[in-house]
Amino acid sequence: MRHMTKTLAVLFLTGVVALTACKKDVKTAEQISQVVKDQISAMGFTTSNIQKVDEGYLVEGDIIITPELLSNTPATQFLRIGSEEQYRTTNLVTSLPRTITVSLDRRIPSAYGAVLDEMISRYNALNLQIQFSRPVSGSGDIVFVPAHGNYLASSGFPDAQGNPYPKVNVNTNAIGTGSSSTWINYAATIFAHEVGHCIGFRHTDYMNRAYSCGGSPVNEGASTIGAIQVPGTPAGPDPNSWMLACISSGQDRPFNSNDRTALTYLY
Repeated sequence: MRHMTKTLAVLFLTGVVALTACKKDVKTAEQISQVVKDQISAMGFTTSNIQKVDEGYLVEGDIIITPELLSNTPATQFLRIGSEEQYRTTNLVTSLPRTITVSLDRRIPSAYGAVLDEMISRYNALNLQIQFSRPVSGSGDIVFVPAHGNYLASSGFPDAQGNPYPKVNVNTNAIGTGSSSTWINYAATIFAHEVGHCIGFRHTDYMNRAYSCGGSPVNEGASTIGAIQVPGTPAGPDPNSWMLACISSGQDRPFNSNDRTALTYLY
């Protein structure tokens, strides 16, 4: 996920908000082969500013494309009615009803405990077939781990077996720490956004990232990863969706009515 100012977008939840904690060797798009770029483009993602990361490739500022997804070539599933709607991937979490445990890596500052609790509360208040909780012991099904780079956070999509993506990279240096309700709600919005990717949601404005990020409109075309419009969500702009690609510093985006429709329809 990206942050946004009037002139600069910082990655947000759609899978990532980017920066780096352990200083990875990040490769630019120019160092990535044309074959990989073509595969990523065929999946429906922009090929500008691709970054090579440990898990695979980082696209759209906060989405991780693993080698497994890159080599997977299902039939294209693409349905677009408008420019800003809720979209899902082909793979979703299965074996419902299901409780997904979420935990913080011990290296994440303790202030993020309140953030994780707020994120859990937001999802569980919807009474979905997916519920979230902290594990009694050990690591969760989804672990929030420290990261560094030019994003706020990043994550990936469910696998073909119906499991959520198991990790959210959190750039705590970029997000900061705090104890105020403003900061907790802002950070919880980022957490909820990345978990949205983990359970199969794409960016609400993936067909036109300029809507939340500014800059030139980007239309990424059809997708093999899945860009399936969720029935009942709007065909017009949705300025407050939790799955918009970019976010302004300090902004809170609790689930709006369209978000709740999308989550309830899928889960």
